[in-house]
Amino acid sequence: MTNSIRDITEESRSIFIIGSNTTEQHPVIGIKVRRARRRRGARLIVADPRRIDIANYADLHLRHKPGSDIALLNGLMHVIVREGLQDQKFIDGRTEGFDELRTVIGKYDPKVAGRITGVAPGDIEKAAVMLAENRPGTLLYAMGITQHTSGVPNVMSCANLQLLLGNLGVPGGGVNPLRGQNNVQGACDMGGLPVFFPGYQKVTDPKAREKFEKAWGVPLPDQAGLTLVEMVKAAGQGKIKGLFIVGENPMTSDPDLNHVRQALEKCEFLVVQEIFLSETARMADVVFPAASFAEKDGTFTNTERRVQRIRRAVSSPGEAKPDSWIMAELAKRMMALGVATCDAAAPYHSWDYVQPPQVLIEINSLTPSYAGIEWARLEGGQSLQWPVPNRDHPGTPILHTEKFTRGKGRFVAVDHTPPAELPDEQYPLILTTGRVIYHWHGGEMTHRARNLQAMCPEALVEVHPKDAARAGIGDGKPIKVASRRGEITAKAQVTDRVEPGLIFANFHFAESAANFLTNPALDPEAKIPEFKVCAVRIEKG
Repeated sequence: MTNSIRDITEESRSIFIIGSNTTEQHPVIGIKVRRARRRRGARLIVADPRRIDIANYADLHLRHKPGSDIALLNGLMHVIVREGLQDQKFIDGRTEGFDELRTVIGKYDPKVAGRITGVAPGDIEKAAVMLAENRPGTLLYAMGITQHTSGVPNVMSCANLQLLLGNLGVPGGGVNPLRGQNNVQGACDMGGLPVFFPGYQKVTDPKAREKFEKAWGVPLPDQAGLTLVEMVKAAGQGKIKGLFIVGENPMTSDPDLNHVRQALEKCEFLVVQEIFLSETARMADVVFPAASFAEKDGTFTNTERRVQRIRRAVSSPGEAKPDSWIMAELAKRMMALGVATCDAAAPYHSWDYVQPPQVLIEINSLTPSYAGIEWARLEGGQSLQWPVPNRDHPGTPILHTEKFTRGKGRFVAVDHTPPAELPDEQYPLILTTGRVIYHWHGGEMTHRARNLQAMCPEALVEVHPKDAARAGIGDGKPIKVASRRGEITAKAQVTDRVEPGLIFANFHFAESAANFLTNPALDPEAKIPEFKVCAVRIEKG
C-alpha cells in the first residue's frame, strides 16, 4: 500500500474498491471502510461482478463483467478528462505520458465502456464525477485485479486513475493493494519473488547481484527464476527434478489441479515443509514438520508495509521446528556433504542463525528499505513502515509525497484485452473464484476450527436463478460444474449475488475445489494465473 490503513478511516473523502471482497477477506479494513462511510460520509464506490457484502454499503455498485477492469477504468478516466476534472497541476508537475493516456482513453466513452463492461453508461458518468469531486480518494484492490492474464495492465490502470486525480503522495489517497495473507508483503520484501533479491533489488542488476554475491559467498544467477505455476509445469515436463514446497498447498490453490497432480506425481523428489499433512504433503517423499506462527519469534510485515514483532506464544508439538531452523540445518548438511559450497570469507556464509535478531542484522545490512528497522526498536514496542533508511528514521506512512522513486510518475496507457477464455456453445457460462469469510485458502487451519467448519461445512457454487432454472438445478441441490480442464460436484446456492451467465465458486474444499476448473493461462509479465475468469457449463449433480 502506498498509504496507511488509518487514512481510510480518517482522511479519504472517497473510497473506490475494485476487485476486492473487502469485508470478507480483509475484515479489519472492511470495518474501517464502513466506519468512514457511516461516520464521515466518505463516498464509497464498489466495482465487482458480484453483489458482495461491501456493495450493500456503497453509494454506487458497478457490476462489470469479469475481465473488463481496464475498459471500466478507462471509461472513468474518459469522463474525468472530458469534463476537465483531472488534477492538471499534479499532472504537469509530477507526471509524464499524459498525452498518450489521453489518446487511449479517448476511445472509451461511456457507451463504448458500457458495451464492454455491461455497466450502464450513466453509472460510469456518475462514478467518475463522484471520484473527482471527493478528493483525496483512496483506491483499494486485491486479487480480483491481479489474477488475470491482463493483471499487470489492470494494476497500471488503477495507478493511471489515481495519478489523473492527484491522489498519490497525499493523506487519504493512494493505490492500495490489500495483501492476501498475513505476511505475504514480508515474503515479497525478503526476495520471495523470482525477479528480485530482498528489497526489490533486481536480479538482472549487476550492482545488486555483486552486493549479494559478496555477502553470501556464492555466484548468483543473472536471470529471473520461475514462478510457482511455471515450476509445477516444468516438473511435469521433466525439466525440474525436485521441488521444495514451504507453507504452500498447490493441490488446492493452483489452477488446473488435475495437471498439478500429474506434475507432482512425475516430480522425482518432492519435499514439503508444513504444519499439517496437506493434500500436497501427502504426495511428498519427505515432510518437514514446521512450527506455526504462534510457535516462533520474528516479524511480520503487513499490507501497509508495517513491520511488527511477533512472539512465540506456545511451544511446538512433537518434532516441529521453525522454518528458519529447518532451512539452516538443511543448508549446513548440504555444505558438509559437499553438494553446496560458499566462500568462507563472506559475511553471511555460515547459516549459524540462533535467534531472529541475527537474521534482522543481515537484512539491515543488505536491504536499504529495512536498514533502520533494528531489533531493539521493534522489541521496544515500535512498529515501523518501510522504507526506514536509518536507525533515526521514523518510518514512511505515505509513499511518494515529494517525488516518485523514478522521479516523475508515468502514465501507462493500456487498452482492454479480453480474458484468455470466453464462453462458447460448449461452455456458455463464466466462472469466477474467491474465498468466503469462514475459510482460508486450502483450509488446512480453518477446517480444523470447529465453529468455522460448522458455519461453512462444504463447498457452495453461486448460480443465478435464471441459469439454475435453465439447468433444472434447485437451491441446495448438487450441481456439476465442468470446464475444459476438469469438473467438480458441489451444492448449488441459487442467488442474485451473481448476474445471469456468471457463477462463483471457492477453492477451500479439496474434493470440490474450484481450481480443478480454472485456467492456468498467465499474465505474460507477472506470470499470475487467470483464476478469475474461465468458461464452464453446469448441470444437475
